Amino acid sequence: MGYRRRMTAPRHAIRALTVAAAVTVLAACGSGTHNDADVAFAQQMVPHHEQAVEMSDLALEPDRGASTEVRELAEQIGSAQHDEIDLMNGWLEEWGESAGSGHGDGHGDGHGDHGDGADHTMEGMLTDEQMSDLAAATGSQFDELWLTFMIEHHEGAVEMAETAVAEGEDPDVQELAEQVVEVQRSEIAQMTALLG
Repeated sequence: MGYRRRMTAPRHAIRALTVAAAVTVLAACGSGTHNDADVAFAQQMVPHHEQAVEMSDLALEPDRGASTEVRELAEQIGSAQHDEIDLMNGWLEEWGESAGSGHGDGHGDGHGDHGDGADHTMEGMLTDEQMSDLAAATGSQFDELWLTFMIEHHEGAVEMAETAVAEGEDPDVQELAEQVVEVQRSEIAQMTALLG
């Protein structure tokens, strides 16, 4: 497939450190006034991020045969989103709200999974079938599926984050949502270049 080697380890390290620093700063701040949009963002983004971490873990399995570029991205994405999950769950606990409902195995809404995404409340979430396809793939086939699915997943997260920026009130949520938009758009560009 001929993946382009455009990403460098130092840039990954810098971005990972920047994201980690931003999460640390946000965690140190006390949450201010929040509204339903803030709560919805956290409750939906937690399981959304959990699936991205699960996808990233697949890419890092030694026998998967993923390319160096995909493994580097998977490590970057998994680490950043794990930290953000902890942060958002902390907010939900502080607000007295239930934790983000797990994406589970695609059965969260009680509807059958027809693979069309019609019943999914969270944009970009993979269906059970897509996750199974990804888990069964290796080598260049895995790379192509992972990049394609993660781009869609990121696009959904960006859409959710943009809604939080537009409708939320909590300044910490606003800051994280803006960070999600910026970082994930950058990662979408990287993944699109790799697919190209």
